[in-house]
Amino acid sequence: MSGFLFVVPPLVGHINPTVGVAAELTARGHRVAWASADPGLVRQLAGDEAVVFPCAGPVLTGEDGVRPAELRGPEALKFLWERFLVPLAEAMAPGVRAAIGEFGPDVVVADQQAFAGGLVAERLRVPWATSSTTSAEFTFADALAGMPKVADWLDTLLHELRGRIGDPSGTADPRFSPHLVLAFSTPELVGSGAGDRIRWVGPSMAPRPTSADFPWTWLDPARATVLVTLGTANTDVGARFLAECRDALRRRADRVQAVIVDPANVLGANGDPDDPNDPNDMDDKDDKDVLIRSSVPQLPLLERVDAVVCHAGHNTVCEALWYGVPLVVAPIRDDQPVVAGQVVDAGAGIRVRFGRVTAPKLGAAIDAVLHEPGYRAAAERIRTAFRAAGGARAAATHLEELAGATPSKEAP
Repeated sequence: MSGFLFVVPPLVGHINPTVGVAAELTARGHRVAWASADPGLVRQLAGDEAVVFPCAGPVLTGEDGVRPAELRGPEALKFLWERFLVPLAEAMAPGVRAAIGEFGPDVVVADQQAFAGGLVAERLRVPWATSSTTSAEFTFADALAGMPKVADWLDTLLHELRGRIGDPSGTADPRFSPHLVLAFSTPELVGSGAGDRIRWVGPSMAPRPTSADFPWTWLDPARATVLVTLGTANTDVGARFLAECRDALRRRADRVQAVIVDPANVLGANGDPDDPNDPNDMDDKDDKDVLIRSSVPQLPLLERVDAVVCHAGHNTVCEALWYGVPLVVAPIRDDQPVVAGQVVDAGAGIRVRFGRVTAPKLGAAIDAVLHEPGYRAAAERIRTAFRAAGGARAAATHLEELAGATPSKEAP
């Protein structure tokens, strides 16, 4: 029996892929624990029985924590690193160190954006693996070769961070473990390359606890169903885009119905079709064309939809392609433009401009992915590759091999 400590940021999309891996390791008799700045979120996603060591973390509210919606490109990258990733690593480091001391893991599994996991593990001489919940980082690392100033800036940030929380004599990039990198995708979507130490395991799919009360009888089998979602971190910028999607889909009501996820209520419906206190409520008995919900059981719903319109978030894209569903992608920021490019290059979807696309252009893109067979054929090809990659089982096996190949740890 080995022990595995998952170090994760307080982000749903970075925790979800590891939940299935942790469950598989537990089923094989191993000890599993988590270190996180949001223990409640981990337990919400991994189950109430999850062992979670609390870490401090930056407060993601107020002007200092919420990234301005208008930030894009280099300014968004600068904000992400200087105002979130680096402060998160520094805040989490004492908790990660304490968790390693108390739990005694054989392997630390560090999310690619939870730098404290890799840096503290390196300092304590504990083997560590990278959990890469987005493949965009591989492409970005290659792109830095053509942006020397950005590369130097990032190298300086990481060097200074290592000096504060890691081993100053260490050399490993905390985004890429020298021991093992688990990538929750496959080359059929990402493309070739990215290094020998990467293990392409495909999406890690596992049952998720959900309280979403979805009206399954609302779905009309005589029409195609389109899911529109911008994930959990883009509610501040989604109002115009969701409204254009709603308009485009209403114009196709004779042949398409839509489910729109609107957690911030930007469309004026709170997602509860039975709330008598919502003056803007559209009861599902009265609106058979567009269903607006604050949340949905995404995985079960993806089994029944014909197309997905989304922000090109890595998890949403991979979950859609797991079911062979083609996409219309409208990237906003961060890794999303890279993931959108992967979808288009693989032939599994169409890219539109998030900030400028209109209902007619959205409608044309939706029509194309629904009716032009090439998009679905490409999505189904990726689906086949994803399912052959092994998912959580393959990831667990790689982690077992790392634990088994490790000599006894030295004292820090």
